[in-house]
Amino acid sequence: MHLGAHIVQFTVADGPAGIADELARAGAAAEAAGITDLSVMDHWFQMEAMFPATDPMLEGYSTLAFLAAHTESVRLGLLVTGVTYRHPGLLAKTVATLDVLSKGRAQLGIGAAWYDREHRGLGVPFPPTSERFERLEEAIQICLQMWDPDANGAYEGTHYRLEETLCVPGPLTTPRPPIMIGGSGERKTLRLVARYADACNLTVGPPEVEHKIDVLRRHCDEVGRDIGDIRITILSRSPALGSDLDTFAEEMAAMAKLGVDTVIVVPPGDRPAAWIDEVAGPTAARLADL
Repeated sequence: MHLGAHIVQFTVADGPAGIADELARAGAAAEAAGITDLSVMDHWFQMEAMFPATDPMLEGYSTLAFLAAHTESVRLGLLVTGVTYRHPGLLAKTVATLDVLSKGRAQLGIGAAWYDREHRGLGVPFPPTSERFERLEEAIQICLQMWDPDANGAYEGTHYRLEETLCVPGPLTTPRPPIMIGGSGERKTLRLVARYADACNLTVGPPEVEHKIDVLRRHCDEVGRDIGDIRITILSRSPALGSDLDTFAEEMAAMAKLGVDTVIVVPPGDRPAAWIDEVAGPTAARLADL
């Protein structure tokens, strides 16, 4: 099993002036620890369900570009891009640019978006749920077309229309950057995972993971796809993490048996680099044996 790190806070001890240095240290620590995936959120306000909305928050793709310059091997992506925040053509170009500058380490994490406060606050349209999922599917289709060097023609969808899907330079990753879809909805999200995704992030607790994987397997069967081709990831907030490595390893062993490939953990905002050194390193080594 692999370990990923997801940085969700930027409340470092030195304030905004210290964020860049702490992120650079976190990137170096992640690679030294054997972490395979490094991600940040795609939010413009901090998530008020967890922390004050006024806490520091960085724009996601700028942050990933910075991390690309301070790492060499770790996979980089947002967990996950909100489909409403960027026109799909520009998103495809942004991810292709990140892939070129990171020398083939970009991943497109994408989802239907949900944080209505930041949409209203910044004047970003927030369509109904059904429309956001329609836009999500079209956005994925546009990215796939733009990353295909032989498909530079028009795209005609319900919500998006492009006269040219030109993207030069294209991604370095062959055949393209992997696509991860975040969420656990059974009728829409997991259906899109089965149809388009290389990876998924299940946003449920351990008791529900087995059921969600069974649902995904049925969707894969419907489209003639092997679920083994999809990298299944989960976000863990287990209380055993950092306090009882044996218990955490047992919990993750159960997830691995269900087919989970990667568990993603969240460093604390004030000292992510030190936490990765102290906690994530030993944890990654232990999970590598699962």
